[in-house]
Amino acid sequence: MAKKRPQTKAAQAQVTNGEIPVVGAREPCPCGSGRRYKACHGRAAAHAVTELVQRPFEGLPGECDWVALRELVPAATVPLTLKDGLPEGVPSVTLATVLPMAWPALRRDDGSVLLALQNDSTSGDLARDLADTLLRALETEPGSPVTGRRVPADGPRLQDLLDPNSDFTPVVHTGFEFWIPESSENSNPEVTASLERANAAAIPTVKLTGVDSSYWCETPDKNHLRWVMPHPEEKLLDALARLHAAGTSSLGGNTRLVGSFRAHGLMVPVWDLPTSMSAEDCEKPAAEFAERLAAALATDAPLTPEERRSRGGLTNRQVTLS
Repeated sequence: MAKKRPQTKAAQAQVTNGEIPVVGAREPCPCGSGRRYKACHGRAAAHAVTELVQRPFEGLPGECDWVALRELVPAATVPLTLKDGLPEGVPSVTLATVLPMAWPALRRDDGSVLLALQNDSTSGDLARDLADTLLRALETEPGSPVTGRRVPADGPRLQDLLDPNSDFTPVVHTGFEFWIPESSENSNPEVTASLERANAAAIPTVKLTGVDSSYWCETPDKNHLRWVMPHPEEKLLDALARLHAAGTSSLGGNTRLVGSFRAHGLMVPVWDLPTSMSAEDCEKPAAEFAERLAAALATDAPLTPEERRSRGGLTNRQVTLS
C-alpha cells in the first residue's frame, strides 16, 4: 500500500483583503494559503464562471432582438452605444451576428470594432463573456482580431458597458459582405473564402416592421415566422393555448402555430407558412395576432379543458435552444 503523505499545516494567508488574482488551477493560490488555486479561491471563481445565467440579455435595450440575433438570424448588425462614450481612436462599435473564422471580435484598420454574438460561451453568462471581448477589442491594435479566453468571474457585463437608453434596431443583411469594408482594396483570402461559405449557408431572413422581434425566414419546403416574445413563459403559454383552442392562433389560411423555442429565458413561438407567403404578406396578420394575444394575456380566467389540452400540445412541441 502506498504511503500517505504527512499532513502539513497550511501556510498563513498572505492576502487578507482586496482581490485575489486569477492564476492557473494547479498553481499556488495567491492568497498564501499553501493550497492550489483550484482548491482555494479558484473553487468559488469556477462556480461563478459556470453558473448559468438564464436571461443574459435582461435589462438591455431590445432583449428580444438580442435573443433573435444570437439564435435565429444569420446575418445582421446593430450599432452599439457605450455608457462612457467611445475611446479615442474607436469611431464606432457594431454588434454582428457572426464574424469570419468565428472571431469573437475584430478591430478594423480604421479602429472601429465589430463584436460577434454567435460564439461559444466560456462561462455561464453570455453578457459577461461579450463584455470581456468588447473591452479587449477596444484596446486591440487596429487590423487585428480578438481571440477567445476564459473570462474572469467578477468581470463586468454588457449591462455595465452599454447605454441603457440607447436604441437597438437590428439591420438584417442578405449576406455577410459587411465583413469587408467598402474601402478595402485587398481582402484577406481566408476572409473571402469564409464569406463565400457563410453566404452559401445563410437562410434568407427578414425582420417584420409592424411588430417587435418577429423574423420571417425562407426554407426550401416552407417558410416560417419566428417571434421572440418578452412575456413570462407560463402566462404566454396560457394565452397561446386560449387562442389555439379558439382557432385563432394562426396567421391566416394555410398557416399554423407549430410550437416554440425556449432561448435565453424567453419564448419564441413558430408558425409554418406556405412558400408563397412573403415577409410583407405577414405584416398585417402578425399585427392582428398581436392584438388577439394582448387580449388573451389580459385574461385571468382558469383554462377550460380544451384550452388545457391545447396548452399540453404546445408544451410538448417546445424545444430549448439555450
